Amino acid sequence: MCGIIGIVGQEPVNQALYDGLTVLQHRGQDAAGIVTSDGRKLYLRRGNGLVKEVFLDEHMRNLIGAMGIGHVRYPTAGSSSSSEAQPFYVNSPYGISLAHNGNITNDRALRRELYQQDRRHINTESDSEVLLNVFAQELLRQDAFHVTPVDIFAAVKGVHHRCRGAYAVVAMLTRDGLVGFRDPHGIRPLVYGVKETAQGKEYMLASESVALSALGFRLVRDIEPGEAIYITTEGKVFTQQCSSDPQYNTCIFEYVYFARPDSIIDNVYVHKARMRMGRKLADRIRREWPAHNIEVVMPIPDTSRTSALELANTLNVPYREGFMKNRYIGRTFIMPGQKQRKKSVRQKLNPLDIEFRGKNVLLVDDSIVRGTTSEEIVQMARDSGARNVYFASASPPIRYPNIYGIDMPAASELIAHGRTEAEVGDAIGVDRLFYLELPDLIECVRKGNPRLKHFECSVFTGQYATGEDNNYFIELEALRNDKQKEKNLSTAVGIDLRDSD
Repeated sequence: MCGIIGIVGQEPVNQALYDGLTVLQHRGQDAAGIVTSDGRKLYLRRGNGLVKEVFLDEHMRNLIGAMGIGHVRYPTAGSSSSSEAQPFYVNSPYGISLAHNGNITNDRALRRELYQQDRRHINTESDSEVLLNVFAQELLRQDAFHVTPVDIFAAVKGVHHRCRGAYAVVAMLTRDGLVGFRDPHGIRPLVYGVKETAQGKEYMLASESVALSALGFRLVRDIEPGEAIYITTEGKVFTQQCSSDPQYNTCIFEYVYFARPDSIIDNVYVHKARMRMGRKLADRIRREWPAHNIEVVMPIPDTSRTSALELANTLNVPYREGFMKNRYIGRTFIMPGQKQRKKSVRQKLNPLDIEFRGKNVLLVDDSIVRGTTSEEIVQMARDSGARNVYFASASPPIRYPNIYGIDMPAASELIAHGRTEAEVGDAIGVDRLFYLELPDLIECVRKGNPRLKHFECSVFTGQYATGEDNNYFIELEALRNDKQKEKNLSTAVGIDLRDSD
């Protein structure tokens, strides 16, 4: 999962891009990058780390121009190489920079095709570089000296024809303008907005609407599945549907976990969807355990707070904050190995003993992925004196890997894979476990926008919108297991993680 942003402004956009990326920092903490254009030349800065670590004063001063794009990266295969920080650039045609959120599932075949057919060399392991070269090649096919909207939309049609998977893209043509497009399933989000200034209109594309509102832009709408938008340096806006068969398959996990609660995705308020998840969870508890003895409801910070509060109100049970979070520790499930991940939980959360002692506690989290974090948190609650520990997940059991840009790993490492709900409860050490059922989750999101008929729910169902074959999952298992991630990280930083505590 990554965050992307693009701005066509009336004055320098370096500070706006920086501010927008900090708002999207939750979507990627591994690397960040910005490239700007003054209409003639590009100015690039990218590297590993948080936004505030990658961009220092001298870097910001060198990012010149009134147009630019930015990216925050979250690696899905354990790579921490700075060479894979985005945006990427290719000089032909027109000088194109690109940033991408998602995952191209036919990446390997495209690499061969680009080399053998298009004579293009791919320098990194990033599928985003592949996507950039496909877009560049399709634009080159138009054979135009001055690019036009017709050329742009024809190139995006070519991308849709050749690329499979999930992709939300911002691309910049150095002298011409900003391009944004979304895969025909609309799996990854992309919105655009406008701001009136004394100098004229400015335009912005971003992964989430919260980035627009934070910078004073008015949300216009989501980019539709398969649609492309082209904004020229003069501020002219062109849009066109570029897919022959677009359909919404929005990733439902955006609403469960990844998106900020103050975002609107595909016309659904994330905060309200999470409130409905809490009420549905409460309904299940009352239906299956009418004489429950829950004395206090506690969220596992941060994304479960909205659901937990609504659950507590619906059950008429006190809501308490039982864990204090250290905000300077990264998300645990993106860490490359079980040993570091488990160690990080204790660094990340500190229990407030007085809230647990002698009580029957219901812990609420947005999801249970590997189970390592959940198991450790349950033990922390018991160590703090809880009499009984119950657990509620605001999503159904995650039993299958995600192949569209979220690091939900090899199936064998998912705690619910091959287990019943009761067996998962035993594995994480709780006295009782409740999952939100999939039809209820879908209803919680769809209520915000009845137009959304289908969702990308493959982590729960094992049914993938792009219909990958079994060979793809065998390869994915090899790339995403923890041993491979430890190897990738140790290669990148020059250490052997097998000897670490």
